[in-house]
Amino acid sequence: MARQNDSAVTQFVLQGLTDNPELQLPLFLLFLGIYGITVVGNVGMIFLITFSSNLHAPMYFFLSNLSAIDLFYSSVITPKLMENFVWEQNVISYPGCMTQLFFFCFFATAECYMLTAMAYDRYVAICSPLLYNVTMSPKVCSVLVTGVYIMASIGAVPYTISMIMLLFCEDNVIHHYFCDIFPLLKLSCSITYINELLVVLVGGFSVLATIMAIIISYAFILCNILQIPSAEGKSKAFSTCGSHLTAFGVSYGFIIFMYFKPSSSSNMTQEKVASVFYTTVIPMLNPLIYSLRNKEVRNVLSKAIGVRYGPLQGSN
Repeated sequence: MARQNDSAVTQFVLQGLTDNPELQLPLFLLFLGIYGITVVGNVGMIFLITFSSNLHAPMYFFLSNLSAIDLFYSSVITPKLMENFVWEQNVISYPGCMTQLFFFCFFATAECYMLTAMAYDRYVAICSPLLYNVTMSPKVCSVLVTGVYIMASIGAVPYTISMIMLLFCEDNVIHHYFCDIFPLLKLSCSITYINELLVVLVGGFSVLATIMAIIISYAFILCNILQIPSAEGKSKAFSTCGSHLTAFGVSYGFIIFMYFKPSSSSNMTQEKVASVFYTTVIPMLNPLIYSLRNKEVRNVLSKAIGVRYGPLQGSN
């Protein structure tokens, strides 16, 4: 079996999370529930923001895009993960594997840059509140979001192209539950120096650039908040940033753990657990972190539920 790049492998076998048959059904039900909550939470958030005039502020425009990213990000990984618990052998074709790799890198990178755009939004809202509507105009927001997706493409394309250039000879069992960069590199019978260098250069730039931008934004935010005379004003200002800081810390913690830890400390079980949190759990948590803790979103959601179920309650 030959491919255009002379690779002998035309399909891969995903090892999955566990081979223990007793865990197959419980894990399938667990991830089915997680994926269901992810879809309902993110789709619900997109609909709330789209159809509620109270949520047409720039902050919610970014939230709707983050929800879309999380929805597609989870959909790239989770359904294939659940197949591991149903089929005896979870096979993915070579083109399917490269496609999954591309979209995994694309949405992971997009999430980093979207968090950065949201940090800038919070910086303008707190440090220049009188100029907020002018600075964060619809045109500026659209440019920022477009830039996010452009940077995501720039981050994903080099990984995918360099992976396609590699040869995969005989071993086709990926010791992971999806087509991730390092498990694929371990299977290649080519020299992977360029691929590993790209992870450091491209991935390192994306992570460091976004981390620095977010840290600088919050440094200015903190300085501004400390100048607020009233404790109530400080508390209100901090509350608008709490959700973003929580998501930022959790997301970047797992990114750094997965891709920038010393190779000597590599442990596939730990990597799988970290990947589960980053690819399936965080997309589920983001609607809760950003939305249910937000007073305006809660009010809109309560009104929507009231419109749907109000007559039933009123008849009692």
